[in-house]
Amino acid sequence: MSRNIETTVECPPKGVKVRGASSAPTERVVDVVELLSRSSADGLRFSDVVRELDLSQATAHSILKTLCDRGWITRDPVRKTFALGLNLAAIAERVNSMRPLAAIAREAIGRLAESVGVPASVVERTGDDLVITAFESPGGLSDATLPYDRIPYAPPFGIACAAWDSIDEQEAWIQRGARGDQRLAERLRLVLSQTRERGYDVDWMTPALAQAAHAIGSLSGETVPRNLRAIIDQLRAEFITANLLPDDGPHGTHPIATISAPVVDDTDNVRLIVGIHPLKDMNSREVRSAARRLLAETAGISRERSAPAVRS
Repeated sequence: MSRNIETTVECPPKGVKVRGASSAPTERVVDVVELLSRSSADGLRFSDVVRELDLSQATAHSILKTLCDRGWITRDPVRKTFALGLNLAAIAERVNSMRPLAAIAREAIGRLAESVGVPASVVERTGDDLVITAFESPGGLSDATLPYDRIPYAPPFGIACAAWDSIDEQEAWIQRGARGDQRLAERLRLVLSQTRERGYDVDWMTPALAQAAHAIGSLSGETVPRNLRAIIDQLRAEFITANLLPDDGPHGTHPIATISAPVVDDTDNVRLIVGIHPLKDMNSREVRSAARRLLAETAGISRERSAPAVRS
């Protein structure tokens, strides 16, 4: 996969640009670590790593040996499988300790899942992706997952983030979806305006439709036959603009997939998104009732974030 010569890094400070080509050897090392992080507790064999990442045996051997030497991964001498190591676990623990807001949000979605009776999640932005960093189901079930760990930060995804983003970031988000279509861009601006006025986003897309929207959005003009481009563009526009639901009063119902709201900092920057996932038909009164509990939790997260630290 090619890389742009100029890469935008969304880590703080936001918007900083680092010039220079990305490092292919570094990417391969990260690919190995990420692959092992997604594997089962039994780990992966050498041949699995070579096959899954399309690496040469020499490259895979060098990377795995170095990671083993540094304690980032371990090798089971009996099963001959590789898994994440203790040193990497220590780094992960350190990262978690440096992200108290995420820990507060995880507690909040546990309460939401129980009080509303539906799954709840925490989503954070990294670059042009939205990453699901926590997920809770009623009863504390830990095996519930959403269709994607990563979601593109582009229409129709990420409305609850974009509605509170900076003007420049909003416009970038809009153009990733509109692709020069001015009518669609205006529609997206209206979606963001009404979402911010409402205080939360309401998403009707079921997991299956979200997968379809992701697939449609990933298609570009070069990968679509000319006779199908108009159809694909229309489908993309329909997916993108469908999130602005009409208010039919308490008797009108709609299939609601997600109700989500941001947690913002003192400078009005979005830190993370908290969402609940009803996946059922709801009328506007039911949506507002669930949203009030959601907003109470996001407000609580903001208060805890702003509270001064107590020293023991």
